[in-house]
Amino acid sequence: MLKILSWNIQQGGGSRTNKICTHLSNYGADIIILSEYKNNENGLTIRKHLLSKGYLFQNVGAAPSGTNSVAIFSKLPCNQFLFPGSDPEFSNNVICSEFPVFKVYGMYLPHKKKHVLFDFLLEEIKNEKPCLLAGDFNTGINYVDQVGNSFWYTEKLAALAKANYVDAFRLKHNDVKEYSWYSHQGNGYRYDHTYIQNALSPVTKDCFYLHEWREMKLSDHSPMVYVMG
Repeated sequence: MLKILSWNIQQGGGSRTNKICTHLSNYGADIIILSEYKNNENGLTIRKHLLSKGYLFQNVGAAPSGTNSVAIFSKLPCNQFLFPGSDPEFSNNVICSEFPVFKVYGMYLPHKKKHVLFDFLLEEIKNEKPCLLAGDFNTGINYVDQVGNSFWYTEKLAALAKANYVDAFRLKHNDVKEYSWYSHQGNGYRYDHTYIQNALSPVTKDCFYLHEWREMKLSDHSPMVYVMG
């Protein structure tokens, strides 16, 4: 089995960084995608810790130290790609690690801000290898992934579906109501997703959230785990 864990660690981890590191290494996913990762001292702590635990292949962008971005850590050999031309303002919010039979795109898409990262991705995934897109999308399907209809970019998720990509969580759990982030008012939102090229559906064993990590206040988001085998 191959496990891919994606997680918004909330503003780079802050004082929670050491606990985040411990939980990540204890869980032992083969590939880790972190959003709201920062190129600061906490980010360096995460990199050093995961390196010591066998995550030798580390894909990190060139975002300024105070900027939320994304990082991919892998125990498996991979080629690594950054996309400085992906968006005029948010070029460090999508990166890619390429493995022999598929590509993994780690994402932290801006919340309710104009960007062209979905358009970039829809072009990127037109290639010969199946792709997996995972991270904090900061959107979902209105009335499904939230009670209301405040999500932006829902039409881009429909475009992903037309491009033969499926929501791995829905593939395994249908229309269950489950949320990965809650507002201070207690409203739930499923911001965090894993979308896979349909060719990966037969080898998809599960896709689920680790809500207890959020409940322990390691972050305000629940990590998502995708299992392939």
